[in-house]
Amino acid sequence: MARRIGFLLLALAWIASGDLDAQCVMCKAVAEDSAAEGAVGRGINQGILYIMAVPYVLLGILGYLVFKKWKLVE
Repeated sequence: MARRIGFLLLALAWIASGDLDAQCVMCKAVAEDSAAEGAVGRGINQGILYIMAVPYVLLGILGYLVFKKWKLVE
């Protein structure tokens, strides 16, 4: 049951992340000023999303390791 809920939450997060824009106001202003047809803006936006994802991936790995260690103890 918990696996299904976890998979469902992961799938929903993946589906919802396609439409997100992760630009702050200053990044958006710079991208709009220097962009030729949005190419620079897309690159900046993707970079921000990658930077934002790293802490969540690291926390997920740490949580997985703690969970596995906890399951082995019992």
